[in-house]
Amino acid sequence: MTTSIEIGAIVLCGGKSSRMGQPKHLLPFGNEFVLQRVVRELSGITTKIVIVAAPDQEIPPLPVECQLVRDEVTYQGPLSGLMYGMQALENDVEAAYLSGCDVPLLKSEFVKEMVRHLDTAEIAVPFEEKFLHPLASVYRTSLRTRAEELIAAGERRPRQLIESSTTHYVPCEDLRGVDQNLDSLRNMNTPEAYAELLEIAGVSEITERRFPHPQ
Repeated sequence: MTTSIEIGAIVLCGGKSSRMGQPKHLLPFGNEFVLQRVVRELSGITTKIVIVAAPDQEIPPLPVECQLVRDEVTYQGPLSGLMYGMQALENDVEAAYLSGCDVPLLKSEFVKEMVRHLDTAEIAVPFEEKFLHPLASVYRTSLRTRAEELIAAGERRPRQLIESSTTHYVPCEDLRGVDQNLDSLRNMNTPEAYAELLEIAGVSEITERRFPHPQ
């Protein structure tokens, strides 16, 4: 299986966070914010990290090598965010790991294993039963044009891109060797889920920290 391709990462944080009631990427998690924690874990794999944010969305300080991209139109869905990320990365890397901003227990070993499973496919996506995890998947950046065509046709989610591409479906059970409890797939859409992940990580919320306004 593929182990040596040039890999990047795309982190989506332009969603409404309606069920959480506040921006998920700015939730405190120990001594950092959730987005900072996700980026820190991805930085152990690649320096080619693109953050896709909404226009005027507040972003905490990040490593200088991170590239910030703004959605042209707000709330167009994850497929649009993926497309913007691939557009930014396509000249530098062959493939990119797509992540949400709300997975503070993400493990770099999980990402590496997903890249390994890409092999010669265009996409590698974890699945359990009939449920796919498109925001924990690896996409060839050459799919940008296909993503643009799907967006123009009204698609907003990556599933249609996954189904129309050469895709390796990776059983979640096969990923427990690098992430026993599949913590990398635990996102947090509600305050209850946020509290649960804080407890699992054994950390507490930090006090409010100030940082520059939108980059």
